[in-house]
Amino acid sequence: MPIYEFYCPRCQESFETLVFKKNEKVTCPKCDCAKVERLLSGFAHKSGSGGKMVSSSSGCASCTASSCASCH
Repeated sequence: MPIYEFYCPRCQESFETLVFKKNEKVTCPKCDCAKVERLLSGFAHKSGSGGKMVSSSSGCASCTASSCASCH
């Protein structure tokens, strides 16, 4: 059961929600709009050596769990 990120163009709200089924209808929790857009989410993973967290988001490849000065 993945958590997906969505954006509502009506109220410009970004939100996350748990989606149980592939074709489940998702509505905005703020304005109840059904025409929300699923966003492409970034993720982090732990590298095999050194235990540093690496983000997959563009521009954040040098981020670690303790330092993110290059992009934030």
